[in-house]
Amino acid sequence: RYALFHNHLKNIEECEGGLDKFTKSYKTFGVNQLADGGIYCKEWAPGAEAVFLAGDFNGWNPFSHPYKKLEYGKWELFIPAQDGCSPVPHGSKLKVVIRAQNGALLYRISPWARYVVREEDKVNYDWVHWNPPQSYIHKNPSPKRLKSLRIYESHVGIASPEGKVASYKNFTHNVLPRIKDLGYNCVQLMAIMEHAYYASFGYQVTSFFAASSRYGTPDDLKEMIDVAHSMGITVLLDVVHSHASKNSEDGLNQFDGTDSCFFHSGYRGNHQLWDSRLFDYANWEVLRFLLSNLRMWIEDYRFDGFRFDGVTSMLYHHHGIGTGFSGDYNEYFGLHVDEDALCYLMLANHMINSLHPECITIAEDVSGMPALCRPVAEGGGGFDYRLAMAIPDKWIQIIKELKDEDWNMGNIVHTLTNRRYEEKYIAYAESHDQALVGDKTLAFRLMDAEMYTNMSVLMPLTPVIDRGIQLHKMIRLITHALGGESYLNFMGNEFGHPEWLDFPRIGNNESYHYARRQFNLTEDNLLRYKFLNAFDRDMNRLEERFGWLASPQAYVSEKHEANKVIAFERAHLIFIFNFHPYQSYVDYRVGIETPGKYPFLCFKYKILLDSDAGEYGGHQRLDHNTEYFSEEYPHNYRPNSIMV
Repeated sequence: RYALFHNHLKNIEECEGGLDKFTKSYKTFGVNQLADGGIYCKEWAPGAEAVFLAGDFNGWNPFSHPYKKLEYGKWELFIPAQDGCSPVPHGSKLKVVIRAQNGALLYRISPWARYVVREEDKVNYDWVHWNPPQSYIHKNPSPKRLKSLRIYESHVGIASPEGKVASYKNFTHNVLPRIKDLGYNCVQLMAIMEHAYYASFGYQVTSFFAASSRYGTPDDLKEMIDVAHSMGITVLLDVVHSHASKNSEDGLNQFDGTDSCFFHSGYRGNHQLWDSRLFDYANWEVLRFLLSNLRMWIEDYRFDGFRFDGVTSMLYHHHGIGTGFSGDYNEYFGLHVDEDALCYLMLANHMINSLHPECITIAEDVSGMPALCRPVAEGGGGFDYRLAMAIPDKWIQIIKELKDEDWNMGNIVHTLTNRRYEEKYIAYAESHDQALVGDKTLAFRLMDAEMYTNMSVLMPLTPVIDRGIQLHKMIRLITHALGGESYLNFMGNEFGHPEWLDFPRIGNNESYHYARRQFNLTEDNLLRYKFLNAFDRDMNRLEERFGWLASPQAYVSEKHEANKVIAFERAHLIFIFNFHPYQSYVDYRVGIETPGKYPFLCFKYKILLDSDAGEYGGHQRLDHNTEYFSEEYPHNYRPNSIMV
């Protein structure tokens, strides 16, 4: 794998003048404004017989501005300035006109288009030339690379209690302050790359270089990122390079009139489950397109890194369809692995690390590919983090299938600690996947229909709501503290957002009722959602203070099946969880590493975070003024212990 990567890198150096020049192609391809006012256009359309540019600027004459054919399927066009002004005004509509091999004229949006919009009465998107007289100028530097990553997974369009598509401006003014207050230091933005179908959650991308116009303008997004940086918040983009929408009128599909171009032709170029097109990662121009795309998002918009979606689909020719992964190494090495795709990921991470070493990359891989998060120089994939995707599945399975008294403490600990040595994992109890219609969030699984009637503090605390609130907090804390080197939460789930997430579509009469986040629920002092919100906030703030995510993996001293107790140490803190459905304990001995400083003296421990505290909807059974002293009394293979 490293040899294949090194060969690609060598070819880029020899043929393109280096990786820096190769990945700057986003500044030359598409339609670009020159300093003298002229326009330079460049496209890659290897299957085209001829290429033209048409639009408002030439009265939509499809033949007045032909491109000149270059080598390797490339085409270019230069339009001189008119009296020092651009011949293509800002805001004018454009189309690339392709004469296909069968003679048909195809009106296409450039794959490199920076701004596309859809008018309300139209089905397809229009390409709009974006060249404002004054673009947004960033005022704040990007935050330094974080040691502890606390990620707030977000979708701009649903980030409002109102039933509508919310805006970048709304996110800037109303959501970013909330994220900051909750103690998250990173926001991961979904559905930013333009996608014609809103209900695809942004995973059917049609224009890879365009920020979605349904939320506002490119400058609105730049301002949003700039304001996040002013708050010390790192901003990641959920990037989709694993596949592309099948749309041809306003997407990449059949751009030059052929079945291939950016994609594999035939069966290999189609994803059978996603009904989308699959990139040909062995193609030189596809590499240019995708690598330049990453660089554009970093340099133009100032994103601080990426979460790569669908990495499992990229890594294997079977795309993970109907395939289970047990961890056997034969599953990761062989002809079923798409080495070209893996090499692209190595190139992407190498480029990002070389040109922008402060950036972060995350892999969404369910297979457990070894070394995916090791440096490229070691033959690894080069990612910084990978998602611990087994953890949310485990919590769902436990809640769905087991009685409380049958919860297996050893199995919970195994799932939370089972990760590859020296590869960083992002732990999460649930993400957007569990919030979507057809699935259930943890809160909804725990409390279900009673969330509609019994979340008021004026109502008696029912056993269902009591159990749900307490387990919601415990599950999130143990996942946060034990599950990885970073933590992720999907917006709204921190306070147990009721109901599911469903985008407007034919099946729900185009309703926005479920395509929103009811942040207002946490601001109502008569509702119990405020308790979960406060606990999530203080949990994050405690991590910021002690940095357990950046500390070595925890030492688990106890996973007691009969008592349903889990205890572990991390970052000089002791975490103790009692999952027993009805049994409390007095003078419970817990093993610890830290000894007393001197003979006859001992360390003193105090409660820092208590899920049973009143401000978190608990029963206040513990006295927070109590001091707990360590003893030189070995317990559970630890040299010292405390009684709690």
